[in-house]
Amino acid sequence: MSIRITSPAFEDGQPIPIKYTKDGGNVSPPVQWNALPKGTAELVLIVEDPDAPRPDPFVHWVCYKINPDAGGLPEGIEQKPNPLTGAVKAQGINDFKDVGYDGPAPPRGHGTHHYHFKLYALDQPLEAKAKLDIRSLMDSMNGHILDSGEIVGTFER
Repeated sequence: MSIRITSPAFEDGQPIPIKYTKDGGNVSPPVQWNALPKGTAELVLIVEDPDAPRPDPFVHWVCYKINPDAGGLPEGIEQKPNPLTGAVKAQGINDFKDVGYDGPAPPRGHGTHHYHFKLYALDQPLEAKAKLDIRSLMDSMNGHILDSGEIVGTFER
């Protein structure tokens, strides 16, 4: 992973502010990126919680068809399949069964959870419609990932 992904809202490995959680405003945090590989045609951002008490990580955000030239995503991307922003053209279904971002909401007393914001650089635009689930999106990305990068935020109730 050589893509550098950061957020002005939290540092890597540090707590995610309440504003970006289900206990707060439930708005998506801003993210920024650089060091994209040459030939990057499109980006995908997936946010998962591997600490959820279940076999697979809990998916909080499936965001794709992202313009790599945008340099980042603003705070508060709309929870719509095709949000009205220049950077994002499509969002999928998260494990809350919503479209777009839903913030941290771990079970109370379950300890600190780690939220992995993983950005993938693709060598070609995806031939995919909005509202994909994580499995369908990963299948469509297969064979087209150039590189990735990650920032991790934490949250505990």
